[in-house]
Amino acid sequence: MVSDEQAYDLIIIGTGAGGGTLAYKLASTGKKILILEQGTYLPKEKANWSATEVYVKERYHTSDHWYDSTGKAFRPQMSYWVGGNTKVYGAALLRLREQDFEAVEHCDGISPAWALKYADFEPYYTQAETLYDVHGKQGEDPTEPPRSSEYAYPPVNHEPRMQQLSEAIAQQGLHPFHLPLGLKLNEVDRTLSTCIRCDTCDGFPCLLHAKADGEVNGIEPALEFPNVTLKTEAKVLRLHTSESGRAITGVETEMGGETHLFRGDIVVVACGAINSAALLLRSANDQHPTGLANRSDQVGRNLMKHLTTAMVQLSVTPNPDVYQKTICLNDFYWGEPDFPYPMGEVQNTGNVLGDMIPAGAPPLLAPLAKLVPGFGLQQIANHSTGWWLQTEDLPDPNNRVWVDGDKLHLNYTPNNTEARDRLIHRWTEVLKAIDKGAENVRLHHGIYPRNNTGIQVVGHQCGTCRFGEDPTTSVLDLNCRTHDIDNLYVVDGSFFPSNSGVNPTLTIIANALRVGDHLIDRLK
Repeated sequence: MVSDEQAYDLIIIGTGAGGGTLAYKLASTGKKILILEQGTYLPKEKANWSATEVYVKERYHTSDHWYDSTGKAFRPQMSYWVGGNTKVYGAALLRLREQDFEAVEHCDGISPAWALKYADFEPYYTQAETLYDVHGKQGEDPTEPPRSSEYAYPPVNHEPRMQQLSEAIAQQGLHPFHLPLGLKLNEVDRTLSTCIRCDTCDGFPCLLHAKADGEVNGIEPALEFPNVTLKTEAKVLRLHTSESGRAITGVETEMGGETHLFRGDIVVVACGAINSAALLLRSANDQHPTGLANRSDQVGRNLMKHLTTAMVQLSVTPNPDVYQKTICLNDFYWGEPDFPYPMGEVQNTGNVLGDMIPAGAPPLLAPLAKLVPGFGLQQIANHSTGWWLQTEDLPDPNNRVWVDGDKLHLNYTPNNTEARDRLIHRWTEVLKAIDKGAENVRLHHGIYPRNNTGIQVVGHQCGTCRFGEDPTTSVLDLNCRTHDIDNLYVVDGSFFPSNSGVNPTLTIIANALRVGDHLIDRLK
């Protein structure tokens, strides 16, 4: 093992929404910071915009395999690049609703309360929205939590078909609103806009670096400070502790075929909820026989990742819009009169492209060529609008990450499925009402194939190292420091006690800024 002679004030493991944001926050302190990233920079290449390369061949996902509860291998939709999964996310950045921080009764159980509340996060949400170029409009969404200020950037405008759909949804008494998006977009003067509103955004890397992500908005500005060092293709294998087990003394890392040991006064794990838990479990030693910081036996448990459904609205009405991911709807977020339990959120997906269909990516599109024999694949795409439905899954200690040697296992059984199924049914009714008014020639009231996503979809992972005040039931304290190890922090989606029904990324970013303030005080 090669021991690095340099001593760092702080080591951050991971460069995604948590690690990248924390690096940005701490870079100006002058402290000596080392950032370790398992991957390298995502290449800027023509394939960034190829549906075949991105969706069919999964060019930018890891080739690693994980294992489900039956021992069956699967390839997770994980991206190991500088910027982490934010390099291929859809850039939807929403705040948790105020009530999400309280105990909420669901059809299948209770979503537990957070020890901190919305008011504790609100200032950091505001900072996060500015840092990540979030475009939105206050006052459109009836479930929106109180805000201390308007969005820093105006909402992303609907193109004609999306505007038509938004108006048709509103005519049913619902409240569609502009989806908050992190884009480097200037619609007033397009010559000053990095974003060109292309048709390959959601799930694609951005060739122009026009999405606000962990690399562009976090790591790049952090590296402008000489006290910050980034090492890529640096896979952290395990963490070493002192003889007492109360402090991390080394970060064992594989680089270029050699094993290196880095030392830092404070170590922050920000690998994403699944890999962060796996790292702590793999670092078991005599003082921590079941994994680091695992006195509570909660490391790796309570994995949540949303119940997500991709649905296609295939209508006789053409959809020529280029950038389609602009509509969001929360009218069913808290349920409805005959079902007083939360159901979840509806968003647009990115464009349905013809090249996605032949290989069945997403797989729900494969049968469409047979269902509509007169259409070619591109014709199908030209008449399609994608929708994304997400319902909160509840924390379950049996839904967990565990390791066996080099193998990473996920035990995950979906729960709260009745709420998901009701949301699917309800949204299908909304789409039918829209299409019923159109002049149908080949389609009778439209076709709405859907696909419930599987275990490999982990973009919304959270909950494996929950924070709390009681060290017997939580892994982290309220500053996201482990209860058991004084200089070890976890700053990603791991800390969530519950999932809510909105995308977790903005809350991960806001929390990284919040923990950053704590670490600045500690580093002094």
